[in-house]
Amino acid sequence: MRKAKSSINTEKLFTSAEILRAIAHPLRMKILGFIDQNENINVNKIYNTMKLEQSITSQHLRVLRAAGLVSTEKNGKFRHYNVNYQKVTQVLSAINNFETN
Repeated sequence: MRKAKSSINTEKLFTSAEILRAIAHPLRMKILGFIDQNENINVNKIYNTMKLEQSITSQHLRVLRAAGLVSTEKNGKFRHYNVNYQKVTQVLSAINNFETN
């Protein structure tokens, strides 16, 4: 068997792994879906409506933000979250185009 010659961009690999890790968690997917349904929503509304602990919600939002899947706007003392649809579409397209043969 011939060895395949490949060079992996480690920075892209790390970024891809972070994004996949972010969307692989069921609660983060629920939070992402909730933000999608509500367009521009503050963190208090997220954890109160979803009946989550504030600290847990903040941790999951931090992961989603670091992966670039959500963006934030500060409005007074509140931070509002929005889905980064461009990034989500890009990620879903990459996943759907991945072949497992």
